Amino acid sequence: MKPVWCRALTAAVLVVTTLTISITEAADIDAAVKTILNVGSEGKGNPEASAAWKELSKSPIEDLPRILAAFDNANPLAANWLRSAAETVAARELKATGKLPQAELEKFIAATEHNPRARRMAYEWVLQIDPTAADRLIPGLLNDPSVEFRRDAVARLIDAGTKQLADNQNDAAKATFEKALNGARDEDQIESIMKPLDKLGVKVDLARHFGFIQDWYLIGPFDNTGKKGFAVTYPPETEIKLEAKYAGQKGEVSWTKHLGEDKYGLVDLSKVTAPHKGAVTYALTEFVSDKDQTVDVRLGTPNAYKVWVNGNLIFGREEYHRGMSIDQYRMTVNLKQGKNQILLKVCQNEQTEEWAQRWQYQLRVCDATGTAILSETRPATVQAVALSTTEGK
Repeated sequence: MKPVWCRALTAAVLVVTTLTISITEAADIDAAVKTILNVGSEGKGNPEASAAWKELSKSPIEDLPRILAAFDNANPLAANWLRSAAETVAARELKATGKLPQAELEKFIAATEHNPRARRMAYEWVLQIDPTAADRLIPGLLNDPSVEFRRDAVARLIDAGTKQLADNQNDAAKATFEKALNGARDEDQIESIMKPLDKLGVKVDLARHFGFIQDWYLIGPFDNTGKKGFAVTYPPETEIKLEAKYAGQKGEVSWTKHLGEDKYGLVDLSKVTAPHKGAVTYALTEFVSDKDQTVDVRLGTPNAYKVWVNGNLIFGREEYHRGMSIDQYRMTVNLKQGKNQILLKVCQNEQTEEWAQRWQYQLRVCDATGTAILSETRPATVQAVALSTTEGK
């Protein structure tokens, strides 16, 4: 039998060896991830990424969350490499043991700061080893940043409310559908919620509920032929004078009051300004905040756009006809107590295809969970806005 000191030395050597291997493996994973994150368009870095993928795919299952976390800083091409490596690691472990690090994956799912696509991958793997996990996880994701998770949570509430309604539990159904409405962002789900609420006698002002801005001043069109207008600094970008008149695309233009009545706050510029091809229109609204606060300005538009708040450019995107959805773009901004100006530039190009004719937008102000934040001067209803507009003439 080995002396005590010898056994202790052997144990110490094993600990140091194991620690050294762990550190080496961690360094190897970090290096592989860094290589993959550097992949670019037109084949840039693909050979290096391929070699790094092979190494990353050999990672032990314990490192799966680390690979998923790399999605946070990945461009679409890098994300494809990472997804393939993560799937390889998970599939190998499932085939060998039928197990995955469930607790670590659920912790990753709960961390809303991580990439939604990576969190969804983790969720799908958890379901493979524990189908009951959905009942535990999804109800808590009603206000999740991930569209998919939030939609799942809303769908469960719609099903629950429908069953309560069928069982004549009207009060419970009303509460369930109202809760679902607070989390819903997709129009099909919102409509599925509104129908039973209407039958229950609940009238909801959707534009107010979600905080869509309905009262605007519009000016345009300015020239965007050849898509040059996105970069041009037209007068509304340097001064806000509601009484001013400027040279527009087809003649003189001036600010006009626009009251939107669409329940989703949609402003269809192709109907309220003309021409609507190769054109730019600006939209201005005043938002009165009850305090200094950080808010989300959330925009939906299929067109190129720029957004300013109190004269500061917040964000812009020169892309046309990529589709449109509620909360398509999210911008975090600081509002000051009192009056704040929100200016939007919306650009339409010259494509003639039927699907490229939309020139519209919807914009709302809310907190990080999507709960509406209303201007202090917002009237209770669209009808009240119309009345105040008429009285002001």
